[in-house]
Amino acid sequence: MGELSELFAPRRIAVVGATEREGSVGRAIMENLVADFDGDVVPVNPKYDEVFGVPAVADVGESDADLAVIVVPPHIAVDAVRESGKAGIRNVVVVTAGFGETGSEGASREQELTEVAEEYDLNLVGPNSLGLMSTPTGLNATFGPDNALPGNMSFMSQSGAFITAVLDWANDQGIGFKDVVSLGNKAVLDEADFVDAWGDDEDTGVIIGYLEGISEGREFIDTAREVTQDTPIVLVKSGRTDAGAQAASSHTGTIAGSDQAYEAGLDQAGVIRAESVQELFDAARVLESQPLPANDDVAVITNAGGPGVMSTDAVGDSRLSMASFTDETLDAFSEKLPAEGNIYNPVDIVGDADNERFRDALDLALGDENVGCAVVLTAPTAVLDYEQLAADTVELQEKYDKPVAACFMGGERVKPAAEALSDAGIPNYFDPARAVNGLDALSRFREISEREFDEPTTFDVDRERAREILSSVEGRDDTRLGVEAMDLLDAYGIQTPDGDIVDAPAAALEVAEDIEGDVVMKIVSPDILHKSDIGGVKVGVPNEEVYDAYEDLVTRARNYQPDANIIGVQVQEMVDLDNGVETIVGMNRDPQFGPLLMFGLGGIFVEVLEDTTFRVAPVSESEAHEMTEEIDSAPLLRGARGRDPVDVAGVTETIQRLSQLVTDFPAILELDINPLVATPDGVQAVDVRLTVDPDQL
Repeated sequence: MGELSELFAPRRIAVVGATEREGSVGRAIMENLVADFDGDVVPVNPKYDEVFGVPAVADVGESDADLAVIVVPPHIAVDAVRESGKAGIRNVVVVTAGFGETGSEGASREQELTEVAEEYDLNLVGPNSLGLMSTPTGLNATFGPDNALPGNMSFMSQSGAFITAVLDWANDQGIGFKDVVSLGNKAVLDEADFVDAWGDDEDTGVIIGYLEGISEGREFIDTAREVTQDTPIVLVKSGRTDAGAQAASSHTGTIAGSDQAYEAGLDQAGVIRAESVQELFDAARVLESQPLPANDDVAVITNAGGPGVMSTDAVGDSRLSMASFTDETLDAFSEKLPAEGNIYNPVDIVGDADNERFRDALDLALGDENVGCAVVLTAPTAVLDYEQLAADTVELQEKYDKPVAACFMGGERVKPAAEALSDAGIPNYFDPARAVNGLDALSRFREISEREFDEPTTFDVDRERAREILSSVEGRDDTRLGVEAMDLLDAYGIQTPDGDIVDAPAAALEVAEDIEGDVVMKIVSPDILHKSDIGGVKVGVPNEEVYDAYEDLVTRARNYQPDANIIGVQVQEMVDLDNGVETIVGMNRDPQFGPLLMFGLGGIFVEVLEDTTFRVAPVSESEAHEMTEEIDSAPLLRGARGRDPVDVAGVTETIQRLSQLVTDFPAILELDINPLVATPDGVQAVDVRLTVDPDQL
């Protein structure tokens, strides 16, 4: 394990605030430690000579401990942490509440706590934490009612109450853990720290967690990417709705709620996201004990037709596929099964099947080279011995070393068989869909563990020119920029049509005469976001109509919004939309993950269709290319219905260049290139809109 190893394996624990007072946290933690901990426990409380028969000391400096658990009131908790640091104790758990979660006074106290931790280089959990557990040493430094059972899952949660509820359920289910930590307010150690530590821990087979937020999104992505090459991570992330979203002026800002950032970030990190506690443990239990499948083709062996169809539906809803058996396997099934059975997948061995028929069918299925994994699905009958079926399933799973999920349906009679399966690492589910979802998690992790990551490309750009353009918002009330910032894209090598912004009709004509063919003319105003809605765009304007078109555009804008800031009119080269596809590339800056890139179908329908995909920047070439493949309208880019394919490589490079731009300049809060027109001959950014925070320049 990494540098947090002593946190979970201390030899001596000081409980600062230990007491025998009924109903107190200090009493509960002492009772838990005295009951199970293999090491020494030192109560720290000047009011006691001993606590539960254990000699007490007056000061943490006298404890000679390597872990301090702080349970004193908040107004003296920081001092207790400071004294722990002075005593050379590097690992501290602050159970005490009354910090950042309580308001400004608590936030100030938490800031002081963080500063003390930094001064003494402390591994500090909390504050406002339930505590932590580690089953190899019987460590239960929490005030929860139960200790965890031994296992190889390590579990983190921002909610202490969630931990107590999960442990109560897990103990009933016989599910064990290696380490458990309540993150609390994450003043120092956060989820990335524990992912990093558990990734180096040979005794942790699966990392699971419940998170309400992620402190440093990019750091978490980079850390988890490394860990998930070997160790699966399954998380429940609550808060799918974005109730606190602020008004956004760009399309990307409107579409990109906070959950898109988490969805993209967790996927890039290689994390399997569960939608519920049930999904969390369904995935974790199979990941901790089953081998990874060689392919995604699943065989279903069942004595019940209806549940067999249910399992087929579940496979259709997953990334798995129903396996196609070889001719040799089909011939063998024909010999072994009754005529009324079904030799094709799902294999129905009929309701009167005994244990021998079940065993023969599963043996044949797992022996088929086309089968990557299997579901053993059975309803109880008088001729079937569930315990014998469990034993056969365990034996055959070990024989072929392929993942198997069991779905032994029933009540009390299932329990002995389910326990035998569980002991062998084969989870049993009542619902066929849950069995399939468990196998699906294995397939997903196989793909995650095989990923190869390339570094983002660094392009030669003009950062000083970009900074100059962004700085134009300084001193302004409105910090939005529109097409007047097209040079920003040019500075980062993003192709734009020829043209210019002018403030007089004669100048408009002069620009138009330098452009071959008709032109596009647009009103330029940071106060008018949707120009086409007010007739602020004219397409296909010949030179002889440019003068009047300029006057008309300005008049329309003035009539629409008399107080609008009219910068002028953009005169721009026509882009071939007939042979191109209008896409959008954008960014919205997420509070946790930073720049969230969006790519999708663009033009006027972007917010209607929302055919988009997201990544957290910076992105590599492969990630940018994946974005072009993920949208529903991807076939349009690759030449649908006889059309020529567009320059997908150009789109990919544009996404990468935008990624570099928004990574280089945290001052860019949101940005849209809409449309980015992709044609067979290249790509061009036709329009841009962004919002800038001048304080970040």
